[in-house]
Amino acid sequence: MLDPSSSDDTGGESDPEVAREPATKADGSFSLKSGAESRADGSRQRQHTAPLKQGQPAAAAAAGDGHSAHQNLRGGSTGEEEERRERERVQREEEEHKVQLQIYVFVLRCIAYPFNAKQPTDMARRQQKVHKQQLQAARERFQAFLNGETQIAADEAFCNAVRSYCEGFLKSERVCRMVQSGSCSANDFREVFKKNIERRVRSLPEMDGLSKETVLSSWLAKYDAIYGGDEDAWRRQRRGGQRPHLGAELILSKEQLYEMFRLVLGVRKFEHQLLYNACQLDNADEQAAQIRRELDGRLQLVERIAKERRCPELASGDAELYVEELRSSVNLLMANLESLPVSKGGADFKQKLKRSSAGGTFLDLGDDVDVLSKADVSLSFALEVVIVEVQGLKSLAPNRIVYCTMEVEGGEKLQTDQAEASRPQWATQGDFVTTHPLPCVKVKLFTESTGVLALEDKELGRVLLKPTANGPKQAHFQPMQVPKNSQDVELRIKLAVRMDKPPNMKHSGYLYALGHRVWKRWKRRYFVLVQVSQYTFAMCSYREKKPEPQELMQLEGYTVDYCRPQPGLQGGAVFFNALREGDLVVFACDDEQDRLLWVQALCRATGQSYKPAPPPHANRRKADTPSSPISLDLCERQGVEELVSASPCRLDHTRLFGILQKQTLRHRMNDSFSCLGWFSPGQVFVLDEYCARYGVGGCQRHLSYLKELMDLSENNTLVDPTLLHYSYAFCASHVHGNRPDGTGTVTLEEKEQFQAVRTRLMRLLDNHITHFRYCFPFGRPDGALKATLSLLERVLMKDVVSTPLGSEEMKKVLRRCLEKAAAVNYGQLLEFANWKAGAKRLEDAVRLAELVVEVLQQNDEHHAEAFSLWPELMREHAEHFLALYRLDLDLALEAQPVDSWSSFPLFQLLNGFLAADAQLCDGPFHKHLQDAFVPLVVRYVDLMESSIAQSVHRGFQQETWHSVKNGSATSEDLFWKLNALQMLALELDWPEPAFAEHLQRRLKLMASDMTEACVKRTKSAFDAQLQKVSKWTELRVPLCACTMLNVVADAKRRCPELCALDTGQEHYHSKIDVLIDDAFQDMISALVAKLGAVLDAVLSKLSRYDEGTLLSSILSFTVKAAAKYVEVPKSGTDLADAYVTFVRQNQDILRERIGDELCIEKIFDQWYSVSTKAVCVWLEDRLDLQLHVYQLKSLIKMVKKGYRDFRLQGVADGTLNGKSYVTVYNRLTVEEATLAVKAGDALDGVSMRDSDQDDD
Repeated sequence: MLDPSSSDDTGGESDPEVAREPATKADGSFSLKSGAESRADGSRQRQHTAPLKQGQPAAAAAAGDGHSAHQNLRGGSTGEEEERRERERVQREEEEHKVQLQIYVFVLRCIAYPFNAKQPTDMARRQQKVHKQQLQAARERFQAFLNGETQIAADEAFCNAVRSYCEGFLKSERVCRMVQSGSCSANDFREVFKKNIERRVRSLPEMDGLSKETVLSSWLAKYDAIYGGDEDAWRRQRRGGQRPHLGAELILSKEQLYEMFRLVLGVRKFEHQLLYNACQLDNADEQAAQIRRELDGRLQLVERIAKERRCPELASGDAELYVEELRSSVNLLMANLESLPVSKGGADFKQKLKRSSAGGTFLDLGDDVDVLSKADVSLSFALEVVIVEVQGLKSLAPNRIVYCTMEVEGGEKLQTDQAEASRPQWATQGDFVTTHPLPCVKVKLFTESTGVLALEDKELGRVLLKPTANGPKQAHFQPMQVPKNSQDVELRIKLAVRMDKPPNMKHSGYLYALGHRVWKRWKRRYFVLVQVSQYTFAMCSYREKKPEPQELMQLEGYTVDYCRPQPGLQGGAVFFNALREGDLVVFACDDEQDRLLWVQALCRATGQSYKPAPPPHANRRKADTPSSPISLDLCERQGVEELVSASPCRLDHTRLFGILQKQTLRHRMNDSFSCLGWFSPGQVFVLDEYCARYGVGGCQRHLSYLKELMDLSENNTLVDPTLLHYSYAFCASHVHGNRPDGTGTVTLEEKEQFQAVRTRLMRLLDNHITHFRYCFPFGRPDGALKATLSLLERVLMKDVVSTPLGSEEMKKVLRRCLEKAAAVNYGQLLEFANWKAGAKRLEDAVRLAELVVEVLQQNDEHHAEAFSLWPELMREHAEHFLALYRLDLDLALEAQPVDSWSSFPLFQLLNGFLAADAQLCDGPFHKHLQDAFVPLVVRYVDLMESSIAQSVHRGFQQETWHSVKNGSATSEDLFWKLNALQMLALELDWPEPAFAEHLQRRLKLMASDMTEACVKRTKSAFDAQLQKVSKWTELRVPLCACTMLNVVADAKRRCPELCALDTGQEHYHSKIDVLIDDAFQDMISALVAKLGAVLDAVLSKLSRYDEGTLLSSILSFTVKAAAKYVEVPKSGTDLADAYVTFVRQNQDILRERIGDELCIEKIFDQWYSVSTKAVCVWLEDRLDLQLHVYQLKSLIKMVKKGYRDFRLQGVADGTLNGKSYVTVYNRLTVEEATLAVKAGDALDGVSMRDSDQDDD
């Protein structure tokens, strides 16, 4: 068995104090020897090292007492110590690797022939991790959207939601931590956004024809488009975010499982191939026989334990029950094996999956890999044949013409230029293209025939060349074959044949080869390493003059290494081989450099991570290079046989499984999925099969799992609490006798480990709940905090089986954790806000208050649901949190000036949040907040009342009555201040009803008093202004008078808002309405009276023409006399026109300058009524008199145009056609008719009849 004193900690430098005692194995290495062998080796090591320890002081004494000698000895001892430590480290790594290889052998057998477990298909699908670069990209994409740099259309509500999401989530430090821990997925990002917008959309009012579900779907589609960088995705209404890999978590083939656990255990590729072949994993019969041998060995071990009565210390049960359980487990395995069909060989993995390069970590190398055909391998060579000269030509006369031809077998023929026999030199190049790796090049020498009947030139010699891509490139002489009886025996030609390698030809040359599937005879062949695609290479053997390879071997999955000469193989000096599952090919060449080039080229082609080292005689391996316990060399297979033949019964599989589970979990946490500690289906299958086949107890398995999960969690890695809960419940039930796995005995070691795990888990859960905002940021993973509380409740149970946990004890633990959580959260908040102790700046206090509110809102949104069974604890947590902020709040308020009101936004922020929270409303902090701000509010209202009164007094003293908005500068300032003061009181939203009502009544009283003062001062100024105006037609309404009317009208309009209580009662000051109405009416009446006085003056002037008066005769005679000598204007037009102009211009002034339409209507109605009544009274006074022509013409023009002007200004028909107007109309009509009978056209066309001929 493994050494029981071995530690679970592997790797790392050993402590110097511990390193001097190798027998204790404190360095964490593991041994595959039995316990007795380990103890024996340890005693030998102690006996060997003891003399070294005793000899060190003796050596120092022998060196003398000199300081220099002592330093030299010390330096030498230090160097030896470091060298010894280095040797121990290398040895420890080799031992650890040997243990992992042994575990890998057992894993291979579990995968090759499973008979207990199946791959689960109902596990939750895991999402892809979000890495730091992806987080940064998401931030940039959302910021680009907010900056308007995308084409995604969105409304303001969606933009606000995205802005809140960016500021509150994407830029949060907790999200960065979650991403760094590798437990955050794109789905987490999307769910947080979805939760955020659901709260926002619920608060929106209902819209006709547009449901809130439609809005949510649209917003999520836009979110997916932004997150995925696809701006058109939201238009297609399809998901644009990341989708999980379809085949990433499905059932895996055997080859994929081999590759996965090879990476998990750090096994090299060639080691896997050697172990695969040595274990005969492709032979189902051998695997079944191996299982039978293992089961027989376990039965023998059980019988030996029963006979010798040696079993571990038991905390529950006895030795007989322990033996019976062991025997039952073996019998169950036998039954499972018996249930398998004969020769079928374990589970049939029919589903072959290939992961893409983007999401996968290993490839499927099974039998369904695409097989290359000879047609897939094509080569094209460029040949250059350069003929330089010919020497040894003696049979021809010097002036004879000679030339050369060149051709490649199966190709075209080329010819050089002609030359004289005395100087046969050309330097001519011929270019050819061929697909033959071993082409045949023919070069011939000819002379022109001089005979008349000769049909062909005479051949003088030829040479046949077989170039290769590795051949010489320089020109050299080649002997030529000459015809029989030729005199040119020493004829030779100087030429060069250059054969360029195509890009897909990586290496070539002659090799000896022998394999299982190809090249089954040991012979010399010409090989070419061909690259078919980026990931596909083939080793091809060619014959001469053949474009296609004779045989080929696809290199995918092979591992290449050097090897020693193989016995029985003749030919070749140095050897190397290529190995994969079920195949071994041995190569040999004649040169060491050639072998080195071949191995390097093949390693690049296979892509193997294992780097073969040349044999020791060629290049010694460095001491610090980790070596492998096994070798590819066929002559050095002892390590393989030792691993394969190791008896499982002699090993401590509990410890081995702990190593396997630890490495598997580390591998799982480092893959591309956010697994939260969950194994993949393939990993669960292998671990289940290992436990069942090699007898690893369920309690030991889950205890080991709990330790690893807690290690990860303590290192700030998010782990699903459900996993901890399940494993803890299993172990607790086992230790307390519930026997979930059918085991009736509990070992003392299991019980002690469970107690240690329980204590450690309790500390972990306490820490997680205390740091719940950082362990479960934004409520992610979903439901993790609730599962943690459930696990805590389970851990606190005294008896897992029957005794339920009291609610008070659970509350006590949670209360303590949440109290600490309040301090932790506030401390983190101060650190985030860069808060300095004793800071008194109000801006800092407001910023800190915003962060406090944000933290409490996030707690309620993301974490309150988990504490739904204990809402009072969350309320206490919030109060503790606010109590910590209370100290900083009081310091900031005390530092503010007495007459300052800049702290009111701080009250509004806090009070608005607290009032909306049913748990915190009227709580301790809320009441303290009210007590702190009541004096500030009262002082502020007093100051504002005094300030407003002073501003009203000064303002009306210096008022220029220029129009400003709806009134004058003073009135606008007054009403703005009153409204702002009341709005402030409204925004404060004081929670205490009594003080809120008192504040409202006081502000209404202040508004009434200030409005009354404003109206009285305005009316006094108006009366004074009217006293200054003229009473003739030159009168124009002063602009300041219009402004005064606007002031009073504005006061009347604002009075209900400023002076009325919100309780539905009458105005606080009932006299303010009467005062404003009376003042308004008096001002209108005064203005109308002033305008009516002008008409009275005009009528008074017309009275001079009354019939029978002396002045009338004089005026009439004067006009007639003057008309004989000069042109006299038509009588009656000047006075009437002046009055009409007066009316029209004043109407325009009033219409333009007065902003209250109701005021304008009242003025025009009263003005028209007064004017009509004045004319009516004037005519009634002259019933017995006939109107003078001048009077009649003036009245007709004034009445008729006045009627039209006032009708255009909107005076109602009832007012226009009143009794006075009818009386005036009838009288003027009668007078017009009478004058027409007497004087004819004396009116000069002026008539009461409606006509368009009236001049404007």
